Amino acid sequence: MLQKVVVTSLLGDTGPHFELLQQAGFEPVISGRKLNLNVEDELIGALQDAVASIAGSEFYTPRVIAACPKLRVIARTGVGFDAVNLPACDQARIVVATTPGVNHHAVAEHTIAMLMSLARNLPQRDREVRQGIWERRATPRVMGRTIGIVGLGRIGRAVATRARGLGLNVLAFDPFPNREFAEQWQVEFSSLDDLLSRSDFVSLHLPMDKSVKHLINAQSLRTMKRGAILINTARGPLVDEDALCDALRSGHLCAAGLDVFDREPLPLDSPLLKLDNVLTCGHQAGLDHESQHDTLAMAAQIIIDLKQGRWPTECIRNLAGVKDWQW
Repeated sequence: MLQKVVVTSLLGDTGPHFELLQQAGFEPVISGRKLNLNVEDELIGALQDAVASIAGSEFYTPRVIAACPKLRVIARTGVGFDAVNLPACDQARIVVATTPGVNHHAVAEHTIAMLMSLARNLPQRDREVRQGIWERRATPRVMGRTIGIVGLGRIGRAVATRARGLGLNVLAFDPFPNREFAEQWQVEFSSLDDLLSRSDFVSLHLPMDKSVKHLINAQSLRTMKRGAILINTARGPLVDEDALCDALRSGHLCAAGLDVFDREPLPLDSPLLKLDNVLTCGHQAGLDHESQHDTLAMAAQIIIDLKQGRWPTECIRNLAGVKDWQW
């Protein structure tokens, strides 16, 4: 009997994962797309009899984990895993894995696209032309200004190289600074407060955990330069959205580009949607054709490796120190 792998990720309706899993003796199944997988009972129903999931951003709570005793692997399409309860997975000896190294170019391009769009005020200018308003107003040149990159991991570094190509000065804050990269690309490391106070653009690229929840809050927003632009293509809870709205309404911040939000999908009554100086996108920064193909292939290969006795250490996010895990 084939072992079932449920594809809950919205990226996974088509792709290389089907053939890879079938060749390895699995039965890949797409979860019902009419289900709301952020409802525990519906996710539990989708995962019944599954030994693995190719997961999206749905929440794997302790109740979900306890209700799925056959589940052995949760392979996330992407690098975030804050929606998965790791202690519950550790207790159940379920491997939680991500697909690192496949979407950093996509996120970096999306970040720069948001930066340039907001720097030149393109969303508002587009709306004006559609309304018959024909005004010409100058904006500051991007070249020669300063971007502060909060988190200089793989994605932050990809943003930094593109920013240098645009002629931006680059500041970075990272708990584990890569000095060799910084020297090669003329990146200056600084404290977070120093970065916020000096940057014309602040771009967030930290992984999410409790220590950085609302890292960008009323106090840190006050520290930012007046007229600065905030971009978040990392995780929504990094930003206190109420405090951000206040800073945008007051004019202290010029604009914000947000691909991620504290609650997703973003509710239609969110005050962010009432602000003309907010550019939004629906958690798509890491998605291009190449990254979609590669993340699905890697997620499938992680499941296959674990079934065949291999341990893809660079992808596994839990079970620290476990040496005797078996399928």
